[in-house]
Amino acid sequence: MDDETRYQAVRSRDARFDGEFFLAVKTTGIYCRPSCPAVTPKRRNACFYPSAAAAQGAGFRACRRCRPDTAPGSAEWNVRADLVGRAMRLIGDGVVDRDGVAGLAARLGYSARQVHRQLTQELGAGPIALARAQRAHTARVLLQTTDMPVTGIAFAAGFASVRQFNDTIREIYAATPSGLRGCKTRRPAGAGIPLRLAHRGPYAAREVFDFLQRRAVPGVEEVLGAPDARLYRRTLRLPYGTGIAEVHEPRPGDGRHGAWLDCRLHLTDPRDLATAVQRVRRLFDLDADPYAVAERLGADPLLRPLVAARPGLRSPGAADGEELAVRAVLGRQATVGAAARLGERLVAAYGKPLPAPDGGLTHLFPEPAALADADLGEIGMPDARKRALRATATALADGAVRLDPGADRDEAARALLALPGIGPWTAGYVRMRALGDPDVLLGEDTGVRHGLAVLGAGPGAADAWRPWRSYALHHLWHLAATAAPNRKDARP
Repeated sequence: MDDETRYQAVRSRDARFDGEFFLAVKTTGIYCRPSCPAVTPKRRNACFYPSAAAAQGAGFRACRRCRPDTAPGSAEWNVRADLVGRAMRLIGDGVVDRDGVAGLAARLGYSARQVHRQLTQELGAGPIALARAQRAHTARVLLQTTDMPVTGIAFAAGFASVRQFNDTIREIYAATPSGLRGCKTRRPAGAGIPLRLAHRGPYAAREVFDFLQRRAVPGVEEVLGAPDARLYRRTLRLPYGTGIAEVHEPRPGDGRHGAWLDCRLHLTDPRDLATAVQRVRRLFDLDADPYAVAERLGADPLLRPLVAARPGLRSPGAADGEELAVRAVLGRQATVGAAARLGERLVAAYGKPLPAPDGGLTHLFPEPAALADADLGEIGMPDARKRALRATATALADGAVRLDPGADRDEAARALLALPGIGPWTAGYVRMRALGDPDVLLGEDTGVRHGLAVLGAGPGAADAWRPWRSYALHHLWHLAATAAPNRKDARP
């Protein structure tokens, strides 16, 4: 897009571009998301930035009306597997706050100077500025939703000092921390941190919650309530502590939930807030661009009816890449229900118990190191699969396979395929969900083959679906399940 096209998007208040770029108004010193309901500025007073951090670095403060810091993330980072895309995913996961720019560069395999140059060139801000923008957003959430002391919030959000925290809040929000906290509603103790997780465009919530409910591993996950009003809950292992995430399924046609999912996080350490948010966002695929997906897939006459029937269909990711890999190997050649039961036995035997059960949540999923030398006899599966599971856990524990948000997708797939018992389906499934690759088809999958057969299409038809074949895969799974509702292996 050029600036004239961006301005037209602002004039039409087009929410499709929220998070893709930011509008700054020279006369007011404020930056907004494109869909901001405020009066559109004159063209000569408008300028555009590729990131909130770039707008902040140019001296603009966040609009209090549209809250641009809460916009969905750019869908570009879902697609791109290059240095900038990997860096943005790691920054979102809090790596800069925990390990500094040197740690970020080491994860990426580049020099700190090269990482800074690439990010500044494409986003108008370096890793420190991008992390600072995220810290400011985290601080605002904690100020407005918790009763934590201001000093505690400063360090929980990742600031090195209270002075740095105060200066940043004043600069970005034109308010003191106490003023930003304002007259918030007091919460009952232990109620967690309530959030609205924004998404772009239509969101096929029923299909996403169905997908997660079928695969839920008891003890680590649970889904409560009836369809269209469900509550998904799961435990999280986080850098500083543990957490429980709760995400509500929006009711169809409920305008209050038209652009976000209601979420509540219960954290043992508030420093994990930004990381937990990003992991839940990846699990629910909230930063996708459904318009771009629908444009490409809907152009194919074979897929057009499927795309129209399920607008906003997502490709769910994973809250923990290592957990997803273990679960993929555990459930290899098993039905979805059988895989969940195997997962339940694995969690009971090797998972870390919570200090106290919380509803149906009792454990954290086992860490790879706990499974690397485990006997696994009580799990009840073939010896070949036990060997594959132990080999995968060992590779994850010693770093031979990396599945963090900034991992190189091609390298991770090659490393997985080199392990005993790991084939193309497992490696592709891990790549799609753990690494958020939007362009995985799983051509050997039974449901995919059945869906293609129903469409009367050969495998070559999928070439036209790039770079969104992961989303086409979910459409094929739903088609297969509809065409053969009693076939367990065809269920998405």
